[in-house]
Amino acid sequence: MGRLMALLGALILFTACSTATTATVAATPAPLPSEDEDFSQLIAQLSSDLNRQNSRVAAKKTVSAPVVETKKDRDRAFATRAHDLFTPLNGGSLQMPVVGVQPYELANSWGDSRDGGKRKHKGIDIFAPKGTAVVAVTDGVISYIGEQPKGGNCLWLTTEDGTSFYYAHLDRWASGLYEGIEVRSGDLLGYVGNTGNARTTPSHLHFGVNDNDEMVNPYPILTHAAVVKRARVILDSGVALGTR
Repeated sequence: MGRLMALLGALILFTACSTATTATVAATPAPLPSEDEDFSQLIAQLSSDLNRQNSRVAAKKTVSAPVVETKKDRDRAFATRAHDLFTPLNGGSLQMPVVGVQPYELANSWGDSRDGGKRKHKGIDIFAPKGTAVVAVTDGVISYIGEQPKGGNCLWLTTEDGTSFYYAHLDRWASGLYEGIEVRSGDLLGYVGNTGNARTTPSHLHFGVNDNDEMVNPYPILTHAAVVKRARVILDSGVALGTR
C-alpha cells in the first residue's frame, strides 16, 4: 500500500512538471525578423514592382519601323537648330561670312567631287575678289589659326555650345588675331584669297560647319544669313598676318 501511494505521488509530480514546461514553451514569442531581412525583403518587393511596371509600359508601346534619316534631313534639322540657337545671340540670323555677298549669290557645292572623285566637298565656296573682308558669322572664340596643305591660311571659330565654323583659303588673317581671342558677330577675321590647294582657282572662301563632330552643309543656313556691308575692325590696324 505504501509503495502504491509513492508511485501515485511520483506520477502526479511528473505530470505537473510536464504541464509547466509546455506552458513555458507556449509562452515564448516567435523571433522577430532582423533589419537585414527587412531590407532584403523591401528590395525584393521594389524590384518586383519595378519589373511589373516596366512590363506594363512595354506592353503599351507599339513597335514602329526604324526611322531612316537622310543627309538632307540632318542638314535641315541643323539649319533649324542653328537658327534657334543664334537668333538670341545676335538679335537676328547669322551674318554672311563674306562682306557684300548676297544669299542669292551662293551656290550649293556641298558634296561635290574633289581630287578626281577621291573625296567630297565638305563645305561651300563663296567667291569674291581677293582681299574682300571676311567676318565672324556669330559670337565665339578663335579656336585655331594656322596654315594647312589643303585649306591654306585658315581658322576655326567656335561658339559657346561647341559648334565650329571653318574659314579656309584666306589671303591673310586680320591683324592681331590669335587663338583664344573672343570675337563678336561681324568682327573682321581675314580676307578672301586662294591659298592652299586653291591656288589655281579664283579667289574664294571655303566655309564649313562642324556640329557634334560632324561636318554639315552650311548652305541652308547661309541662305538666310544677314548681309554684311562692312566689317567691324576692333584689332590693330597694322599689316595683317599671313600677308603674301
